[in-house]
Amino acid sequence: MERSTASDTSSEKPNPSHHSAGAVQMRIKNANSHHDRLSQSKSMILSENVKVPEPVVEKEGYLLKAKIADGGKKLRKNWSTSWVVLTAQKMEFFKESKQPALANLKPGYKPECVDLCGACIEWTSEKSSRKNVFQITTVSGNEFLLQSDIDFLILDWFHAIKNAIDRLPKERSCTSRNLEFKLRRSSSIELLNSLDTESKEPKPEHRKSLIFRLNYSASDTNDRNRVKSRLKKFISRRPSLKTLQEKGLIKDQIFGSHLHLVCEHEKSTVPQFVRLCIKTVERRGLDVDGIYRVSGNLATIQKLRFVVNQEEKLNLDDSQWEDIHVVTGALKMFFRELPEPLFPYCFFEQFVEAIKIPDNATRIKSIRTLVKKLPRPNYETMKILFEHLKKIAAKESVNLMSTQSLGIVFGPTLLRPEKETGNMAVHMLYQNQIVELMLSEYSKIFVSEED
Repeated sequence: MERSTASDTSSEKPNPSHHSAGAVQMRIKNANSHHDRLSQSKSMILSENVKVPEPVVEKEGYLLKAKIADGGKKLRKNWSTSWVVLTAQKMEFFKESKQPALANLKPGYKPECVDLCGACIEWTSEKSSRKNVFQITTVSGNEFLLQSDIDFLILDWFHAIKNAIDRLPKERSCTSRNLEFKLRRSSSIELLNSLDTESKEPKPEHRKSLIFRLNYSASDTNDRNRVKSRLKKFISRRPSLKTLQEKGLIKDQIFGSHLHLVCEHEKSTVPQFVRLCIKTVERRGLDVDGIYRVSGNLATIQKLRFVVNQEEKLNLDDSQWEDIHVVTGALKMFFRELPEPLFPYCFFEQFVEAIKIPDNATRIKSIRTLVKKLPRPNYETMKILFEHLKKIAAKESVNLMSTQSLGIVFGPTLLRPEKETGNMAVHMLYQNQIVELMLSEYSKIFVSEED
């Protein structure tokens, strides 16, 4: 009885080897689960708890801003004042100064942001009638115009943004963009898995192009060749531009044509449109505040431009051109769109060197010598234009347009280098000074041959 009891007791005791094996499995399982929890906690720390340092602000201030394209789709231009904040990789637009704006932001609000990586920046005069306008185009197809009436301020902004763009790589790969996005949105395990699948998957474009090549039949090739031959015959039979002009179907353009070609077509030394604008402004615009400085309605100016290019007769006294700023805006646009400016490119450096001369008498003499060397259409047009601007400056007490103000408005329009260089700010200063000097000393510079 005791033996059976002992055996029963011994059978109820757990097997030591079985217990040890189970303990090992439990420890392994616990270790694995601990590893999983550790990796998950690390991913949570990566995606949630790591605080990205605030980017260093390189420049900030108020500018006029207009967004004219969103993802390649054109938008209606609407100028508004924005507080612009420039960092190493992006620009942000706030409605007011950044600190008050941050305090008043609603939850979930994000300021409009411009990614500068791969962006392009350039001065533009066609997109707006305002002065000092440059355009930023991003790789995503967004386009912004930025403007300020203060010359040195807009130049500082232009160079600051251009330097920021130049420091960034021209293109960012899709992988790096996806990585940056996913770091904010997913855990580290999901991120590694997605990057691995992206690297292994073939590009769908390759598959599509392969299927296209396989399905491309001989009959398609024949059809394509027939279309090509018909297009070649059609193009070869087209009448020439000269023939269309002789028949009156295509008329010579005034805007965007070379000055000497316009004068040759009109058999004159000064374009008729320039004379007409000057006559109109002198009749009803000499006393207008900010004449030539204030911009007219761009849509109306473009309409006037179209009428000038399409019709021979133009009546600027028509009611649709009653705003004198439309007439002055069209005249400035004419000179701005000349393929070669009124001061020809080959004379630019010579005029800049002349304005640098310290002695005033010698400086005036050098400018006068250069002016006399200009082609006949350029000289005659310049003479009548500066005579007109001198009359504007004579009414400074009423219209508030001094020779200095007119120099700022017309300097970059009439005189510019063929290729923009890093000395743009210096060039702009000289352009203004040249126009200002020629207005102040008009009688000495445009002296007649008899004198």
